[in-house]
Amino acid sequence: MNDRTALVTGANKGIGRHIAQQLVAAGLTVYVGARDAERGRRAAEETGGTARPLTLDVTDPDSIARAAAQVDRLDALVNNAGISPDLDPPTTASVEDFRRTYETNVFGVVEVTNAFLPALRRSPQPRIVNISSGTGSLGLSADPGSPFAVSGGSGAAYRSSKTALNALTLFYAQTLQDAGVKVNAMAPGRRDTDLNAAAAGGGDPAEAAEGAVRLALLPDDGPTGTFVSWDGTPVPW
Repeated sequence: MNDRTALVTGANKGIGRHIAQQLVAAGLTVYVGARDAERGRRAAEETGGTARPLTLDVTDPDSIARAAAQVDRLDALVNNAGISPDLDPPTTASVEDFRRTYETNVFGVVEVTNAFLPALRRSPQPRIVNISSGTGSLGLSADPGSPFAVSGGSGAAYRSSKTALNALTLFYAQTLQDAGVKVNAMAPGRRDTDLNAAAAGGGDPAEAAEGAVRLALLPDDGPTGTFVSWDGTPVPW
């Protein structure tokens, strides 16, 4: 047990829940962020130990402000909450689906990160981890040898939102470097979660969570401004 604290958004299910469980096992006090208060309460109760429920809708500024007011100091913020409404290419995806996806996957990350920055600045070792996706890598999408290059631009809303998240990761890392805040993005790989139909039959989400936890607990000489896979290997931007 130590006095470090972490917040994981979207932590009542999927990879986020495993991240919260592993951070609790590492001795941290973990705020289990969830849009639905009852689901968050149940997830924190089932996680046990030092898990604490925190009602947090990343698309609601008032909810974000209320949550931030409850956290005095934060050592690690894991921006995990994300949605993938469909697998449509840009030619058939609706603009509304793009807006809804960006509200959670991009704008929500900006608003949550900025709201909790005062608490992060009170930490001697502040860390921010953004859960991205290899499908958001422009390098992989443009590589003829990559499966993402032959997918016909499918999942355009989700994939482009993760591309934007990668850019934000780099910009936050550059902006906050002098303050000692390490900011990194992680691609969890294809996992068996309910994020979208394509994820069905994927690998163990707990394995992906291990990569996020490593980034959340980086030592002082750890990297910042990187995009890595769950196993630590670099992913092209």
